[in-house]
Amino acid sequence: MLETPVGWVLLLIVGTVTGTLSGLLGIGGGLLMVPVLTLFGIPLVQATATSLIGVLLSALSGSVQNLRTGDLNWRSSLTLALFGIMTAQLGAWMGDRIPDPALSLAFAGLILVAIQLITLKRTLQKQPIDPATGLAAAAPAATLRQLLLPLALIGLLAGVLSGLFGVGGGVVMVPLQMLFLGETIKAAVRTSLGAIVPIAISGLARHALNQNVLWIPGICLGLGGILGAQLGTRMLPKLGDRTVNRLFRLFLLALAVYMAIRGGRGFLAPAAVGFLPS
Repeated sequence: MLETPVGWVLLLIVGTVTGTLSGLLGIGGGLLMVPVLTLFGIPLVQATATSLIGVLLSALSGSVQNLRTGDLNWRSSLTLALFGIMTAQLGAWMGDRIPDPALSLAFAGLILVAIQLITLKRTLQKQPIDPATGLAAAAPAATLRQLLLPLALIGLLAGVLSGLFGVGGGVVMVPLQMLFLGETIKAAVRTSLGAIVPIAISGLARHALNQNVLWIPGICLGLGGILGAQLGTRMLPKLGDRTVNRLFRLFLLALAVYMAIRGGRGFLAPAAVGFLPS
C-alpha cells in the first residue's frame, strides 16, 4: 500500500499532521512518525530507519535558516555531532538485533522519559537569563573546552537514541543542554537542531546498508513534516500555554500506551504487530 501513489499521498498527509503536532508541541517529528508508520504494519526497525529521512530533512531546513540568520552555534553543534555520529551507528546496529516487541516497549519507555524531560525543560525555561551572556543567570560563563565533557556525553546519548529509535535526539539534548550547560531554550534548540543533521545522516547510512530504509515513503513523510512544522509553529501563538501542555501530555501518553500494547501483543502473538495491512 505504501509503495503506491495513493500511499505516497497518504504519507504526505500523515507527515503534514505529525509535522504540525511537532511544531505545535515542540517535540521531534521522529517521536511521532515512528508509531504512525507501525500502524501500517511496518516492522519497527524499518519505521525507525524511514523516520530518519523526515528527521534529517526537517533539521536541515531549520539549520540552514539558523545559519543564514547567524543564530547557529556551529562549534557546539559540531561537538555534539562528532560524538553522536559514532553512537548513531551503534544504535542502528542494536535496532537490527533487538526483537520488534522489545523495541516497541523500549520506545514506549522513551516517550515516558520524553514527557518528564520536556516538563523539566519548561521548568528550566522559567529561570532568569543574563542578557550579557545568554545563559541562565546562575550559570557561570564557560569555554568550549570546559563544556567538552557534557557536550560529549549529551552527544553520545543522542546518537544512540537517534540510531535506535529514529528520533532526532533533540527531545533529550535540549533539556540536558539547558540543565548542564545553562543554555536558553532557543539556543539549545538551535544547537541541537544543527547537531541532528550529521547524527541523522550517520544513523540513516547504517540503516541503508542494512536495507531497512523505505526511501519514497520516507521522503513523502519528510516533505509533509517540513510543511506541517511551519503550520504548527504559526498555530502555537494562538493557543494558550495550558492548552498546549495538555495536548502534549495526552498525545504522548496515547503514543506510549499504543507502543506498550504493540510490544505486549508482539510477545503474545508475533504476527500481530500492526493494525493496518502493509
